[in-house]
Amino acid sequence: MTALTLSTAAAPGLRADAIVIGVAKGAEGPVVAPGAEAVDKAYDGKLAGVLETLGAAGAEGEVTKLPAPAGFKAPLVVAVGLGAEPEKDAGFDAEALRKAAGVAARTLKGIKKAAFALPLADAADAGAVAEGVLLGAYSFDAYKDTAGAKSKVGNGKAPLAEAALLGGKPRDREYKAALDRATAVVEELNRARDLINMPPNDLDPEAFAAVAQTAAKEHGIKVQVLDEKALVKGGYGGILGVGAGSAAGPRLVKLSYTSSKAKKHLAFVGKGITYDSGGISLKPAGHNETMKCDMSGAAAVFAAVVAAARLGLEVNVTGWLALAENMPSGSATRPGDVLRMYSGKTVEVLNTDAEGRLVLADALWAASQEKPDAIVDVATLTGAMMLALGNRTFGVMANDDAFRSAVHEAAEEVGEPAWPMPLPEHLRKGMDSATADIANMGERMGGGLVAGLFLREFVGEGITWAHLDIAGPAFNEGGPFGYTPKGGTGTAVRTLVRLAELTAAGDLG
Repeated sequence: MTALTLSTAAAPGLRADAIVIGVAKGAEGPVVAPGAEAVDKAYDGKLAGVLETLGAAGAEGEVTKLPAPAGFKAPLVVAVGLGAEPEKDAGFDAEALRKAAGVAARTLKGIKKAAFALPLADAADAGAVAEGVLLGAYSFDAYKDTAGAKSKVGNGKAPLAEAALLGGKPRDREYKAALDRATAVVEELNRARDLINMPPNDLDPEAFAAVAQTAAKEHGIKVQVLDEKALVKGGYGGILGVGAGSAAGPRLVKLSYTSSKAKKHLAFVGKGITYDSGGISLKPAGHNETMKCDMSGAAAVFAAVVAAARLGLEVNVTGWLALAENMPSGSATRPGDVLRMYSGKTVEVLNTDAEGRLVLADALWAASQEKPDAIVDVATLTGAMMLALGNRTFGVMANDDAFRSAVHEAAEEVGEPAWPMPLPEHLRKGMDSATADIANMGERMGGGLVAGLFLREFVGEGITWAHLDIAGPAFNEGGPFGYTPKGGTGTAVRTLVRLAELTAAGDLG
């Protein structure tokens, strides 16, 4: 991952391959952002005019390259758009800084060292820029012949190796803490991205569990893995039913981070379908190719627990990874089968492609037995949520309105677009079954909300719970944007970490 440093050096004398500056969209044209004063001075105060001549407007995501002025040790200046110029005395918001830094880091692939002269009003701004750089520089090349003579991986260019944040304060405790936090969170988020991008022939439930065990040992996290025998003995009918058709057996992984100073306990539950064919209710052509990403919820939970441990947060965090591969075979669960869940409830399976809610149901009930202060589950659960909110926003449902609002606010604070969604009681009746306690399907309209209502049935009484349906933003099938790469995104990791931080600080109920 890109190495980060804080620097008080002036841009002209810094040895680097490029200097990144910010440009905002002003009322009358582009405006050079704070942090780039020395660069602007070297252009005789006419840098904004030069950028405008080159077609720059300061719009978000815009990149303009120009030769560095005479006397600079860096040969290149990269101007990146920050979006609308803030009102007087108001700084740029954290997300604008993250996105600008991320775009620049992606653009500078192949560069060894870049100096980022973006606006840094305080340590929080430094943390936002650091996050953007580390997120934007991400690259997944594990399966490419990067050493081959004819390789064309990233045009043969490696990710940005080093980024110096100009205007930072290397000896300031708050600045250093901001960089340390950004590094810990993004390293784990990028590990989640790696897992999501891995092909399913290399990441089955057993392999995922092994990755979790290794990380847990490294960071002092207690880990427990329930294999098929343990799942059968425990009565985890949902996880077993989903995994019944695969040669790769299911797993339930429990990760426990504890703090001696903790006063609260959070449980995170992640859907971990390492490949989803739909099972007997086979997905049609065109819908299978990216289904390696159906474990994105479990990846996010795994990353968040490890990040909490690395940050030493004063809150107990338990992560539950419900891992299975959903495949069609002679042993697979059939539409019409009835599963007895870990909670004791029976579920009639009407559609085997509605499998995520089955593995989550068992994990939610297991998490509930420990009586945590709150449970948050994360899942690429429904196509209906994508129809409702698109590809960049996840839905938030909860059994408590105040908690739903708190989760939504935390997501927006860290730059993960989310939207609160209801759990309409009238939709529950559609899951009534003549054979079992409940069916795994209900009304087609509002399908994302129906799935949330199903999950609510398996949350212990009196426990505050929220459900994040990340089906849209978990996997980016289009081109990269901002600090978001093509492929696995690591969505929800930062939201979960922020919830843990707020809980540790006593600011989340």
